[in-house]
Amino acid sequence: MRKLVQWILLFLLWLVLTFNLALPNLIVGAAASLLTVLIFGRYFVSNVKKIFQPRRYLWFFVYSFIFLWACIKANVDVAYRVLHPKMPIRPGIVKFKTVLKSEMARTMLANSITMTPGTITVDIIGDYFYIHWIYVRTQNPEEAGQEIAGSFEKYIQRIFE
Repeated sequence: MRKLVQWILLFLLWLVLTFNLALPNLIVGAAASLLTVLIFGRYFVSNVKKIFQPRRYLWFFVYSFIFLWACIKANVDVAYRVLHPKMPIRPGIVKFKTVLKSEMARTMLANSITMTPGTITVDIIGDYFYIHWIYVRTQNPEEAGQEIAGSFEKYIQRIFE
């Protein structure tokens, strides 16, 4: 059942991307989708039922704007630090504990942190994230976690868990 749903979703994605209903395109799309599921099927989402919950897509839409706003603010902050004559940076690695449990949610959080200018995810060990931060404002793990990933974490939790 799981592989069938994966195949259908991949085939639909193929059709949306190619926008071509010619028979050769349908055959190639079906074969490519099947091959992808057979090779990489075990790496896909394990709970397929979550894919069909519309509220997750709504939260992803909201998260997109939260992430965009965080990126804009971080870009301005990094530009300020680079252009300032004294270059006010205080780099360091901070550690904070996440409440996210699923691998997909943790990966999304790590990527979101890394794509935000001024921060990069260095490592994830257990429930702890290690983040390199261009301007460390606090060494307190709770405060650092709240400042770096606070808004991301609650929306990612609603999307993936």
